[in-house]
Amino acid sequence: MLYKPKHSEAAPSVTANDPSAVFVVKSLLYPLVAVVSLYACVLGWEEAHRGPYFLLGVLAFITSSEFFEIVPLRGGRTTAWALLRLLFDIALRWGLIVAFLWVLLCVSGFSGRYHEAVIVSWALLTPVVLWAGQIGAGWLLMHAGERGIPRRRAVIIGLTDLGASLARNLREDPLLRTDMLGFFEDRDPSRVAAHEVSSILGRSADAAEYISRQEVGVVYITLPMSRDARIVGLLDSLRDCTASVYFVPDLFFCNLIQARFDQIHGIPLVAVRESPFYGMRGAAKRLFDIGIAGSVTALLSPLLALIAIGVKVTSPGPVIFRQKRYGLDGKEIIVYKFRSMTVTEDGQRDYTQVSRGDSRVTPIGGFLRRMSLDELPQLFNVLEGSMSIVGPRPHAIAVNEQYRRLIPSYMIRHKVKPGITGWAQVHGYRGGDDLELMKKRVEFDLDYLRNWSLALDFSILFRTVAIVWRDQSAY
Repeated sequence: MLYKPKHSEAAPSVTANDPSAVFVVKSLLYPLVAVVSLYACVLGWEEAHRGPYFLLGVLAFITSSEFFEIVPLRGGRTTAWALLRLLFDIALRWGLIVAFLWVLLCVSGFSGRYHEAVIVSWALLTPVVLWAGQIGAGWLLMHAGERGIPRRRAVIIGLTDLGASLARNLREDPLLRTDMLGFFEDRDPSRVAAHEVSSILGRSADAAEYISRQEVGVVYITLPMSRDARIVGLLDSLRDCTASVYFVPDLFFCNLIQARFDQIHGIPLVAVRESPFYGMRGAAKRLFDIGIAGSVTALLSPLLALIAIGVKVTSPGPVIFRQKRYGLDGKEIIVYKFRSMTVTEDGQRDYTQVSRGDSRVTPIGGFLRRMSLDELPQLFNVLEGSMSIVGPRPHAIAVNEQYRRLIPSYMIRHKVKPGITGWAQVHGYRGGDDLELMKKRVEFDLDYLRNWSLALDFSILFRTVAIVWRDQSAY
């Protein structure tokens, strides 16, 4: 069972398990660095730091806190590729912040009150300083923490798969400053994770005495959260201990998509399946879509016109093929494509997959399909908001109805807008009406939902451009 993403690592959030110094750095590093960087540029260009720059500093602090969320500090070694990917992600997010702030200042009429050199230097300098600041903060906390941050002792009650995974993470992240002492487990050693058997300290009934005697600071319970007599008795026995006690709910039995905790007026909620595009993430995704789709449409407008003329004069029928497909939340949308076939099935009740040498494909249609040029009108789907540049590819309704009954979690891919290209497509799963191939496509689509980031979107986009020119699987 996997307890971490397969293709990218989600940023750890701020939690009460972080030592105070780590908590403060995670929460405030990005917004403070953005403000300090601004004032450094102001001083460097000998501008007055009051008035409009104070307003910009406040706005920068607020937007940085929202766009960057928290600093993903982790202990241990980091590869050069991971550091470059971090810089790329920071630069993308910072670019969105600067664009947003500048539009805000222009609309409010304040843009003329800023020195252009200050804004440009601030925009270019800050992502590098943020990147260096994150690396430096991690190094400083790891080394200075050896003397300044006290360590905590922890035990886990319940040697489950989840408990073993938690223990591994506690041991591997030095910034948590936690000594993992071992487990308390009532089951026979033959029924638990073999590699952790030697770490069993006793039965759960022995936990309270051990915790008090060994001055344990944190207790993690990886047993089912219920009113079972054993659980109630365990919690009752821990009342006389000063250790912090946490239940670790096992949510991994279900297919987690963007799992997170929330609340409604104090009532705790656990998101098991949710869209990754909430809050400023949704705004960032939409800005990315509009920027890319608008730029590409303007750049390729002559090509779009030539293709339209070619389709019209080489075969009878409409230039644009419209087909109903499922979009966000499974609602029907109309997807646009250049017509590449002599027929125009709407795919709602029946759909025949295109095969190699298919007689329905027009001469120019074969070329368009091989180069994926027939998909270009979907840029207008993106601009109108029914599709995204990157996301799970939309299937004909008849295909959806067929496979939603055969593949568990198939419809979860509709928690986001469908895309012109996607994570499955850059891994070679572009088409084909085959159950095993469709399972792989869905697997990659769900993986995309779990691990979304702007950096991942850009990576998929660049890989798509490279693949289109050499891919022979489209027909």
